[in-house]
Amino acid sequence: MDEKRLIIFFDSGDTIVDESTEIRDEEGIVLSADLIPGADVTIQTLHERGYTLALVADGDAQSFKNVFKQHGLNDYFSAMIISENIKAVKPSPRMFKAAIGALDLSEADFSRTVMIGNNLSRDMKGANALGITSIFQSWTPRYPHEPADESERPTYTVSESLQLLELIERLNAELK
Repeated sequence: MDEKRLIIFFDSGDTIVDESTEIRDEEGIVLSADLIPGADVTIQTLHERGYTLALVADGDAQSFKNVFKQHGLNDYFSAMIISENIKAVKPSPRMFKAAIGALDLSEADFSRTVMIGNNLSRDMKGANALGITSIFQSWTPRYPHEPADESERPTYTVSESLQLLELIERLNAELK
């Protein structure tokens, strides 16, 4: 297997998890939720192909533990950077820098990193500001699909999770 140089950051809500299916307790912690179509296969396939995956997501740590355990996703991620633990939310550079640090990489590795997310003002804007390739997953109608300004413009757009497999392979090949 070829070495996979590309580092992949994933958001969770409406990128992996279907937010419309979340069941929450009285404190707002997500107890369970469905995944968006193809998300589990995409993550498992990327992991099996040797990519380094990190979760970079806003929310409560326990919510992610619950849902990722429910779907057996925890072992696919080398790092899980969650805003509750970092005390910052995207687009703050602290979220992305924490992920790079957790992977024992440096900010020089941002140029070989992609951020996959559903939120232009958080995921794309934060990634773009640091030179991380931004991939907008436009699956959900819950968030805007048009950038408010150039800082939110994604490098690439996919409409469904499984489209990421080909795009990721192509981007990795371009790094060689």
